[in-house]
Amino acid sequence: MIPSGTLRGIAAMLAACAAFACMDSLLKILSGTFSPAQVAALRGLTSLPLVCLYVAWRGETRALFARKLRWRLHAVRGVLTLSMLMLFTYGLRTLGLAEAYTLTFVAPLVITLLSVPLLGESVRSRHWVAIAVGFVGVIVALRPDSSGFLSLGALAILAAAVCYALSNVLGRLVSRTEPSSTLVFWTTVSMSVGGVLLAAPAWVPLGPEHIGLLVGLAISGFLGQLAISEAFRHGQAAAIAPFEYSALAWAIAFDWLIWHTVPDAWTLGGGAIIIASGLYLARHEAPRARMAAQGAP
Repeated sequence: MIPSGTLRGIAAMLAACAAFACMDSLLKILSGTFSPAQVAALRGLTSLPLVCLYVAWRGETRALFARKLRWRLHAVRGVLTLSMLMLFTYGLRTLGLAEAYTLTFVAPLVITLLSVPLLGESVRSRHWVAIAVGFVGVIVALRPDSSGFLSLGALAILAAAVCYALSNVLGRLVSRTEPSSTLVFWTTVSMSVGGVLLAAPAWVPLGPEHIGLLVGLAISGFLGQLAISEAFRHGQAAAIAPFEYSALAWAIAFDWLIWHTVPDAWTLGGGAIIIASGLYLARHEAPRARMAAQGAP
């Protein structure tokens, strides 16, 4: 029988994927009018008030400016997050949401690779095979023999996935000594300030027609962040993480409803290979996660 905490975590992860898919759909819509830097700025600026209220509600305001904060890691994470969002937004200009999601699913594989040199973790030989299979799935989805998909947009999405993986690994380092509120707050500040500075020379004025999109962007992003935090708080990460792939179903639905497009067989086939590899890694990480939890003081 699945523990109630794990079931709650799974439900929260499914909700998080739905919220983030809504947010990414809005990013794609905004990318048709604004530059990637301005979209990143709008993403940060709309979320910052909600993040500040949440941190104040949790009573963790002082933790945001504590002397023990690892400022260099926060700065690097800020640059990586801003780069990730700009690259992802650029890729969404030419790719469908499902195609972009398929390529971003390579991030867990990259995280596993980076955990060796940066976190000092060990990767078993069969895990290396799973990682290699996952990258084969990326090649299938890219269709290198077709100039239609192996494009700057696709490469930008892959680069965004690498930035996300690096940011995730650094976040795990920071979370060893700091509360999650510092990660969320300073990441949002980095998106806001960095995006504004980069977009300022070519800033496009906002109109009344953008208000609804920005409100939706703020709410969906904030709810997604809360839901994913709730997911990993109530269950084992190895059991919950595979449900992140449910985002592909939402991406396909939004592509069809908003842009009247569907991914082709190559995209779905490559995505299936990547997801299978990620599920294998998650399944075989579960015993190690339980042993680490039991051995922790």
